[in-house]
Amino acid sequence: MRIVQADVDHLDEVTPLFIKYRETYGQLAKPEASRRFLEARLVHEQAIILVAEDDDSGKALGFCQFIPSFSALTLSASWVLKGIYVIEEARRQLVADKLINHAKNLAREAGIERMTVMTGEDNMAAQSLYRSLGFSNDHDFMYFALKLK
Repeated sequence: MRIVQADVDHLDEVTPLFIKYRETYGQLAKPEASRRFLEARLVHEQAIILVAEDDDSGKALGFCQFIPSFSALTLSASWVLKGIYVIEEARRQLVADKLINHAKNLAREAGIERMTVMTGEDNMAAQSLYRSLGFSNDHDFMYFALKLK
């Protein structure tokens, strides 16, 4: 398995994974809108999207998307995981581990001081994955959301 950083040339392989990710969370597929969304993130360098590909077939096995963020308190940059998905037949093959570990290496090389992930309180598999990769619960801050639409 190889991990590649996506650019607009990878949209055909990333978009179906992104759609499956959205559907996992109860969203409609919206293929055209999903592709436009990903394309805009890549063109405007608003996201780091990594793709895990099978060494032999080149088939996309999974993806993760991080967005850059900044902290006024620490005066530093961070990356926030905003999506990760592995196709059903590639699960239990450490695809997610390899994607996130690759992202950690890229982040270190870029001078990023912190990576953040969020997941559902009931998503025990994701919580276990994140803990196994060195992430821990943030006990200093609570996160709130406000829907504007």
